[in-house]
Amino acid sequence: MADTDQPQLYLITPPDFDLGSYPEQLARVLDSTDFACLRLSLATRDEDRLLRAADAVREVAHRFDVALVIDTHVVLAQRLGLDGVHLTDGSRSVRVARKELGPDAIVGAFCGTSRHDGMVAGEAGADYVALGPVGSVALGDGSKVEFDVFEWWSQVIELPVVAEGGLTPELVTQLAPVTDFFGIGEEIWSAEDPVAALALLTAPLR
Repeated sequence: MADTDQPQLYLITPPDFDLGSYPEQLARVLDSTDFACLRLSLATRDEDRLLRAADAVREVAHRFDVALVIDTHVVLAQRLGLDGVHLTDGSRSVRVARKELGPDAIVGAFCGTSRHDGMVAGEAGADYVALGPVGSVALGDGSKVEFDVFEWWSQVIELPVVAEGGLTPELVTQLAPVTDFFGIGEEIWSAEDPVAALALLTAPLR
């Protein structure tokens, strides 16, 4: 496969992390390979916590020239001058987010396993659609996005697609020809050495 066809990597933060140690860990991961985008994906709704986390993560992202988006919070994306927002409710908020953030911001939409919702999100102005999980994950109802959905998308839809959730080296090998991005998060953060885990996971791309 030609280099130009290689999927890019899209990094997702853990749902919770220690502000004292995580930025350094994040810097090691970003330093180890190229990422197109970083998503701040905290489980908390505490605004102060989100603001402090965003400040810490943004500093690292800018150092490595990686775009930074935040889950859900359009207002915080604006206030903090982030590159955009990642919407977790499918296509529902895309138009509003695009209107609020303007044409230059990144607006992404997680559409679960719904190919239809992904298409609607694209029509509403999303820059990319994330589909998942593609493998086994602890949360969720056990449903997965099958290979043929990505295959169809790559043949029919021009909008970039992110494959995320439960990635393994085998899935990376299988999906590489039919996805634009791999969304990598818990697969590496749950490991003792995230850099080594990332190298193992992305080995099929080298």
